[in-house]
Amino acid sequence: MKHNAPPHVPGLECASHWRDLAGVDEAGRGPLAGPVAVAAVILGAHFDLPGLDDSKKIRPAKRETLDAQIRQQAIAFHVEFVDEAVIDRVNILQATLIGMQRAVTALSPGPRWVAVDGKQIPTLSMPCVALVGGDGRLACISAASILAKVARDRYMREQDEKFPGYGFARHKGYATRVHLQALRRLGPCALHRRSFAPVSNLDPTSASTGEKPLSRSNIGVRF
Repeated sequence: MKHNAPPHVPGLECASHWRDLAGVDEAGRGPLAGPVAVAAVILGAHFDLPGLDDSKKIRPAKRETLDAQIRQQAIAFHVEFVDEAVIDRVNILQATLIGMQRAVTALSPGPRWVAVDGKQIPTLSMPCVALVGGDGRLACISAASILAKVARDRYMREQDEKFPGYGFARHKGYATRVHLQALRRLGPCALHRRSFAPVSNLDPTSASTGEKPLSRSNIGVRF
């Protein structure tokens, strides 16, 4: 991928400033269960990460390899989980923005600029730009997308042992046919997001967050 500076961020024209730029991305906004994972990464100007790209375009084995290489080569990185209880309380968008804020704040050394994949930016003390498709356009965001995806997938595989029968190791909490069948058969577990349909339809104790729950049609099916 081409290593381009995001537009409209003063100071990034100078290559030496790459060491001060953090890329931020998330994994797990759409699932019915589990946390949203947010990663922040400062790669710097010099790295050797063949195949670096948007995590969704990379096979799982390659993501694992890149995850290890990013952790070894990055100037700083942090992965933050925001759990299902917070998601249900404040909604998934706000939970993701909270995760972004925490992930950037945890970086040491901290960045002077931040580039976030998508359209929304968190509240931060430094300049921040939202870059649609940034995980395929900017190396540090690609790196963040990989760290977030790998960390969340590992977590959901671990949870599969604690909550057997749902198939979390396979679908990672997304609304696949297997997951929906297990949900109807077993009911929601502690990992499920009570504010998301169809979980909210099965759990009469679900509390509204003021945001329209996601339905199967607007979640999509992902593996």
